[in-house]
Amino acid sequence: MKELLSKIEKLKKEKNAVILAHYYVNDEIQEIADYVGDSYYLSKIAVELPQKVIVFCGVTFMGESAKILSPQKTVIMPEALADCPMAHMAAIDKIKEVREKYDDLAVVCYINSTAEIKKYVDVCVTSSNALKIVKALPQQNIYFVPDQNLGQYIASQLPEKQFIFNDGYCHVHDEIMIDELEEAKAAHPKAKVLVHPECTMTVIGGADYVGSTSGIIDYATASDADEFIIGTEIGIFYQLKKNNLGKKFYTINNKQICPNMKKISLGKVAYALENGINQIEVDNETRTKAVLALEKMLELAK
Repeated sequence: MKELLSKIEKLKKEKNAVILAHYYVNDEIQEIADYVGDSYYLSKIAVELPQKVIVFCGVTFMGESAKILSPQKTVIMPEALADCPMAHMAAIDKIKEVREKYDDLAVVCYINSTAEIKKYVDVCVTSSNALKIVKALPQQNIYFVPDQNLGQYIASQLPEKQFIFNDGYCHVHDEIMIDELEEAKAAHPKAKVLVHPECTMTVIGGADYVGSTSGIIDYATASDADEFIIGTEIGIFYQLKKNNLGKKFYTINNKQICPNMKKISLGKVAYALENGINQIEVDNETRTKAVLALEKMLELAK
């Protein structure tokens, strides 16, 4: 292990590389990463960093977003098969159909989507900035893709706008059930409930706080409470425990695991970095169109 860590550090210097990791990857990956964060933070920091090589420890759409925003940089994925099923749950034909049906429409795209889908939307959002961005849009009608759960949560905060929902979802969050939450609350009656807005509205209704992964970490850190029930992917527990010694954190069920995020290992990070494999490529036409939605997100989220 020590030898592998030393190899990664040496390769980073040789390749002028930086390691970015999402909160959902395994603990040992977060530990060696230069920057750990949620989708918004990582997409923003990837643009600002001086390194020419980005090793993105996450799923494909994250690497694509980094490449779209920084085409001059080399973006490497340690595991080529680490993908997000929800990113493929939006359809171009459906977007075109909705555009024809509704006037005064903005197509709002959760960043958890493919580069190809981003070509056809007006603005991207993340779970941490979606409310702010959608509220700022002048359009009355909002077609929210691909995650219906996040879309419904934002809609509940903005009754003045009309939402059209896609049928996509994150299986990790969608499979958290209200009866499981009630059981967890009964087992830990003093615990605060913190959930991600990719959960269903019934689960969200039983929460004390709803927010992005970074929002959940910040809330738990600032809170005077000592116990928390967490409704998001279990990888977040690494940062929660690291930042909150002495506090206790509980899952709602035993399925809060993204198998794609867990495919990334230290060995794969070292191998990809050493050999320059699994590079993200986005063709010029896709990038030229998709970058507009991402840049608008960064602008409106300021």
